[in-house]
Amino acid sequence: MTVPTNTRTVYGAIGIREDLSNIIYNISPTETPFLSGCGRETADNTFFEWQTDDLTTAAANRSLEGNDPASLAVAEPTRVGNYTQISVKAVQTSGTAEAVDFAGRRSSQAYQLAKRAKEMKRDMEKMLMDNVARNAGAAGTARVTAGLPAWIAANYHSLGGAPSPPGLGSASSGNGTDTASDATSTGTLTEAGMKTVIKECFDNGGTPDTILVGSSNKQVISALTQSVSELRTAADKATPASVVASVDVYVSDFGTFKIIPDRFQRARDCWFIDFDFWAVAYLRPFRTETLAKTGDSIKQMLVAEYGLMSKNQKANGFLADV
Repeated sequence: MTVPTNTRTVYGAIGIREDLSNIIYNISPTETPFLSGCGRETADNTFFEWQTDDLTTAAANRSLEGNDPASLAVAEPTRVGNYTQISVKAVQTSGTAEAVDFAGRRSSQAYQLAKRAKEMKRDMEKMLMDNVARNAGAAGTARVTAGLPAWIAANYHSLGGAPSPPGLGSASSGNGTDTASDATSTGTLTEAGMKTVIKECFDNGGTPDTILVGSSNKQVISALTQSVSELRTAADKATPASVVASVDVYVSDFGTFKIIPDRFQRARDCWFIDFDFWAVAYLRPFRTETLAKTGDSIKQMLVAEYGLMSKNQKANGFLADV
């Protein structure tokens, strides 16, 4: 078939309006389970402190009738602290870029600020779970808030350092002043290792209910606790059968755990968390500040100043080097 002479087609035509979707698709991950699960506190200084305490060991407490008991020695609470650190993201947009009509966004500056806010939240998740000790900072050195591994000492177990020590990892002091020592090599996450940490948490009075792991170890846990994939068919037969090959809940001898994968934690760490005993203390809550105008542009800064608070490290567990 031939096209008649002088038939106008779109090929080479001038003035055709572009079909550019007015939606911007973003698949970057934004979930931050540790940061989102922590409580929120207020810090009044760059170094903020709190107190932790323990009960005495249970004993055979029997007394004679009419006895005048002696007062017990008073055990003072333990005073611990952490430093706040500052996180910032700056966005600068020219006056022209702000005036231009972009597809998918009314304001280029607002769009970039929204992106940077999500990025900063991910940064905070990563840093709060990083193996770093607190640092007061100095001229030319940023303050550092101690991360999660620096706060766990009691319920710690390392599966690394194959085939045996001295390559085995070791826990921090549990007060934020030092880091956990990573094993020279990682081992394989095992259910026996999980049970060891869960039992230690129970023996020390803890009742964690959340397991945080990296993506690879999430798959390992699913394989450990599931010998056969389960085939489920909806009772009404309205939906197709599905193969369930994942485990999102782990029922132990000492409690039930939600298993949550965390994209931003260290892959070698497996955490047993009770969020009632964690908080992020803010000296300056998350905010947007407009910076001085020095030319034909808009410049704004996202800023937050915050630190991690471990209310009692014995409530949590750390399976390391997996």
